Amino acid sequence: MAVRIEADLILHNGRIWCGREEGSCEAVAVWQGKVLATGSSAEMLNLKGSRTEVIDLDGRFASPGLIDNHLHLISTGIVMGWVDATPAAAPTHAALMRQIAERAAVTPKGEWVRARGYDQVKLDTGRHPTRADLDLAAPDHPVLVTRACGHVAIANSKALTLAGVTEATPVPDGGVIGLTDGKLNGLLAENAMNLVKAVIPSATTAELIDGIERAGQYLLSLGITSCMDAAVGQLSGFAEIQAYEMAKIAGRLPVRVWLTLLGDPGVSIVEDCWRAGLVSGAGDDMLRVGAVKIFLDGSAGGRTAWMTKPYKDEPENLGVQMLPDAVVEEIVQSCHDRGYQMACHAIGDGAIEQLITAYEKALAANPDPDRRHRVEHCGYPSAEQNARMKAAGILPAPQMAFIHDFGDSYISVLGEERGVKSYPIGTWARMGLKPSTGSDSPVCSPNPFPDLYAMITRQTGKGTVMDASEKLSREEALQAYTEYGAHSQRAENVKGRLVAGQWADIAVFDNDLLTASPEAILSDTRCLLTLLAGNVVHDARG
Repeated sequence: MAVRIEADLILHNGRIWCGREEGSCEAVAVWQGKVLATGSSAEMLNLKGSRTEVIDLDGRFASPGLIDNHLHLISTGIVMGWVDATPAAAPTHAALMRQIAERAAVTPKGEWVRARGYDQVKLDTGRHPTRADLDLAAPDHPVLVTRACGHVAIANSKALTLAGVTEATPVPDGGVIGLTDGKLNGLLAENAMNLVKAVIPSATTAELIDGIERAGQYLLSLGITSCMDAAVGQLSGFAEIQAYEMAKIAGRLPVRVWLTLLGDPGVSIVEDCWRAGLVSGAGDDMLRVGAVKIFLDGSAGGRTAWMTKPYKDEPENLGVQMLPDAVVEEIVQSCHDRGYQMACHAIGDGAIEQLITAYEKALAANPDPDRRHRVEHCGYPSAEQNARMKAAGILPAPQMAFIHDFGDSYISVLGEERGVKSYPIGTWARMGLKPSTGSDSPVCSPNPFPDLYAMITRQTGKGTVMDASEKLSREEALQAYTEYGAHSQRAENVKGRLVAGQWADIAVFDNDLLTASPEAILSDTRCLLTLLAGNVVHDARG
């Protein structure tokens, strides 16, 4: 006689999108944290037992929990305590300086004031803040204000003095120290930022765990149940691995995290992880070692992404090449041979070329047809580079929130013809490259709705259309945020769809993401309910 399994939880009376191939249903039954079955409300309620919890969705739309393919979870949590320099919070230069002055007024003299999120293109001045501006706003504190992209920062005089940076300081390889009329203007780009960061006190383990928990809870409130932390070790080295493990043990890891290990020369944590047995795949579905990351270039909006053609109005500027070819190829081959997946930062076509070449050489020397090496961001690939990615099984991992937040900046620094072709996700989808998406938070907010809006409209926040041929359908956009996010982590068999046997990670929204207008998705949608492994972990139903 067959044993009848009674569901632990049933969600019914909704429009539940289970996946692109699976389509929608009315109800889902959950058992032991995983999807037991999907179907009509009547069918699923037949699985109800005496202890089954039942949630009536009242006709609302649900989907698999969203998967942010690339963000910085610890940094997101820590930055939540800094001055908010984003255009929404500080739309003008004066507003930004006022916020810094106000934070300095309540910060003991001599302690650091940090801010993040400005975009000079969106400021009314159209320029970066300067050392002099920050000196006026906070004369008694060292200040470091980081651009939204994270690749450019402005330091005031106290910060530069603490770091020993003068006009005579040698410019680090892969870095920029800004000068105006031969004097420091405070701008530091790429590797030059490390000169100042080296004298900022490191976050304690307790602060790292607080950051993990704070950011993770925020993601759950947005319907995001899984993420990739895109550079573990960037703030505090191997201590970040310890912080993640401690957070998990203490029940303070709110979301599933796929750890990408910082592998850049001089700051790499890969050797420590290797010795500890932390190779790609180590861990469990809550906390797993994912890939190794190195930075090959900077950001397009900051004019430091490595291009093969110069930036608009700067005929000598091709961006910043962070590492020589030989170094990139050596790191990629070494990590590949040890079994690591790679997820390296490359935005400009120059950096993408360097990275694809390194991946191709590693795969030729040690074939693995399903390693799924990733190109993080992958902003400006050529058609030939796309074809090579397809041939080698390389995955583009863009953050389509960039189109919404920075699209107009790309046009301003590259010109319209090149700028509108940024992040060609429609091309990748048609090629079968299974592009995922995310936010790169704290570069952009992890709020998924601008990202979805950008994928289905290709419009920036100002309404500029960035090559309409790259639009995705609603289903394709959701697939990028769910199934393809899982695929990019080699986890498509355990999450990303609502099918029997996969984790019951579910997000419920107050708008139907398949039928609501793009404007309603962008500005008038909230996540009402989030479940992780069948447990309610966010509830805003009121």
